Amino acid sequence: MFYMQDPFYQLHWQQLSVPQLAQQQTEIWLCQLQTRVPSIAGNKWLKLKYHIQQIQQHNKTGIVSFGGAFSNHLLALAAAGHYFGFATVGVVRSHLAEPASPTLRQCQALGMQLHLVAPAQYRLYCQQAEQIARMATQCDLPAAGCDWPPCHWQQRYPDYLLLPEGGSAALAIPGVAELALHQTPAGPATLLVSASASGGTLAGLIAGQTARQAAGQSPASVLGIAVVKDASLADKIGLLLPQGQAHCDWQLWQEQSGKAYGKFSQDTLQFCLQLASRQQIYTEPVYTGKALHSLVQWAQQGRFAAGSRLAFFHTGGLQGLAGLASRDLLSNAELQQLTPPV
Repeated sequence: MFYMQDPFYQLHWQQLSVPQLAQQQTEIWLCQLQTRVPSIAGNKWLKLKYHIQQIQQHNKTGIVSFGGAFSNHLLALAAAGHYFGFATVGVVRSHLAEPASPTLRQCQALGMQLHLVAPAQYRLYCQQAEQIARMATQCDLPAAGCDWPPCHWQQRYPDYLLLPEGGSAALAIPGVAELALHQTPAGPATLLVSASASGGTLAGLIAGQTARQAAGQSPASVLGIAVVKDASLADKIGLLLPQGQAHCDWQLWQEQSGKAYGKFSQDTLQFCLQLASRQQIYTEPVYTGKALHSLVQWAQQGRFAAGSRLAFFHTGGLQGLAGLASRDLLSNAELQQLTPPV
């Protein structure tokens, strides 16, 4: 285990010990970002840090954002608001009239104001937020001279920053780009890998390696593993990247289980349970664990060149295990095995 210090976070590296990887001459290194506030770990702090800086600089009251009933992003935002002292509002995709998930109850306990909306209306709100976020990169927040489209939540909370679902906006990119994922304890990585759903983390990794390329350094290639069935995901990632420049080599592959977002196969669950028991590597089977399972399968199949060193970014999300257990998708024994010791 290796640690790198930072004022707010540290990086924790572990090499996966998986049968057949030695024969394939492939290394997989897993990188976890651990923060002073556990709920803002994974990729969450990197995506939020410059948004928090912006509301402080522009004297904004807080942040409005979007997510589902088990959203890692909303919980991280609520925890950040509680820790740094700004207001938070969550617009939640839900069929229910009252918060029922463990995630939403935690958000409320941290001071987040919740609004539960039907899925169809939620999709419209997310589209509006994404459009405003794209315009904000050109206009530097809503200001005179910018022709802003109508948005219910911006009108309702005019002194708040509007942040798209998953925190994937232009200001998330430089935060993720700062992650030194290419520097593994064993040497430079040949490929940087991350699960991808809203696209912000992958765009940040691409931007980071593109900057290295522009500086005359050797960039690693970047691979995103899509854990959602979204044919437009690659386009969304492209829109988050700086335009008019050549980017580093990157690809987006679909994870292997064929399960929809938020669902998992028993094979993936067993993979996560084995990682926890054998190597004390803790994942959940709907996001990080699903992507890592696919990566290991591809490595065992020889899809990466001999001598490859893969750096996989653990984006967090372990809080979602309680939600899986609350819906009887995990047994109590499985929940305990997948939960890191305190």
